[in-house]
Amino acid sequence: MVKGRYRRRLGNAAGLRKFGVNLTRLEPGSALAHRHWHEEQDEFVYVLDGEVVLITDGGEQVLRAGQAAGFRAGVADGHHLVNRSTWDALYLEIGDRSPGDIYHYPDDDLEGHDIGPQPVFRHKDGTPW
Repeated sequence: MVKGRYRRRLGNAAGLRKFGVNLTRLEPGSALAHRHWHEEQDEFVYVLDGEVVLITDGGEQVLRAGQAAGFRAGVADGHHLVNRSTWDALYLEIGDRSPGDIYHYPDDDLEGHDIGPQPVFRHKDGTPW
């Protein structure tokens, strides 16, 4: 699903600690991630070039260059972006780095936990992924 997703971690390169900024390119047919939502972290995306389909619990919406979407922490509405076009899409992802975040994947038996330098993924019953 995420094959064809390329991220440049601009926030890390700038030494940012409180929020992250990624420049992400999605090739046709690829997705940002599995549909998910965060307990602690806000997220924001801004499309720079091309178009992506935003998929949430409420349905689908096409976002084109110059359009944006935001996702508040703690709102259990899974979201992700998919490139269904025939050309690459380029967008910025911006999010805070709240410690101890848990992210949920409503369509998959998966949860992510920020409990150290690298996220830990588990099944919904708590067993290791």
